[in-house]
Amino acid sequence: MKVFVTGVGGQLGHDVMNELAKRGFEGIGSDIQPEYSGADDGTSVTKMPYVRLDITDEKEVETVIGQIRPDAVVHCAAWTAVDAAEEPENIQKVHAINIQGTQFIAAACRHVDAAMLYLSTDYVFDGQGSEPWEPDCRDYKPLNEYGRSKLAGEIAVSSALTKYFIVRIAWVFGSNGNNFVKTMLNVGRTHDTVRVVCDQIGTPTYTYDLARLLVDMLQTDRYGYYHATNSELPPAPSADAAAGKDPEHDGDGTKRGYISWYDFTKEIYRQAGLDTKIIPVTTKEYGLSKAARPVNSRLDKSKLSENGFAQLPYWKNALRRYLKILGVDAAE
Repeated sequence: MKVFVTGVGGQLGHDVMNELAKRGFEGIGSDIQPEYSGADDGTSVTKMPYVRLDITDEKEVETVIGQIRPDAVVHCAAWTAVDAAEEPENIQKVHAINIQGTQFIAAACRHVDAAMLYLSTDYVFDGQGSEPWEPDCRDYKPLNEYGRSKLAGEIAVSSALTKYFIVRIAWVFGSNGNNFVKTMLNVGRTHDTVRVVCDQIGTPTYTYDLARLLVDMLQTDRYGYYHATNSELPPAPSADAAAGKDPEHDGDGTKRGYISWYDFTKEIYRQAGLDTKIIPVTTKEYGLSKAARPVNSRLDKSKLSENGFAQLPYWKNALRRYLKILGVDAAE
């Protein structure tokens, strides 16, 4: 299988390339930079074939994908700076990358009969209520420019192709690049107190785990819409309950289920052994974001199991493995 991956300078593209190499598949990476510009960590992605590609250039996209003729394209490249997307001077560029760029990739996939896997976001919904969003829900009401542009990208893919996966993710962290976990570790080491939002609810996504799922998908024709974040529950919670354990808390007393950014920060500091004081605040009290944020980022992932795909591991387990990669001795 030959797979073309956009955005390999980012967190997810980096891990997708490494997963392809691990399984012996042919991966070709691309990004806007002349050469691979991600983490120089010695992993497979740093040595694999790389092609510079400006996804906003229709002719360039058509030529590159037409020459490579991949079996599938994993489209990780995107504008992801949510607040910056609200700036009037950036909107045209956001649309060029997230909408037109995706349209060009989809058209090129159609031309060479390649499957396309498009990474999207919970931000395509309005984030209201408390029920998890189902992957085939079409009640789209994005609150911000980023969400609107990613929704338009979804529509571009589903309109152009029949062989596609649209996978919505949330709260992403990985080894290549910046993310919430790295930010909070830095803040926790340099500040006595930190304020963290407590009314936005969801679950995080570790790109290492996600990459394994995406490559699994590429080996099937079970196309469609999916949601994929790390699990909000540990394995076999019913067995724990039968053994007399608290079904709502782990052995360390921390909660199970969907979490807030405040809960996430508490677990980051607990595992990292930091005693920084964390003050929970509402989104309104925090007041620093230019873009409106959804308060309900719960994503229903049951369709994965229904279609024979493995759920991603428990998020606390994912965080523990990630911290070890960062050189942090995580507490059990």
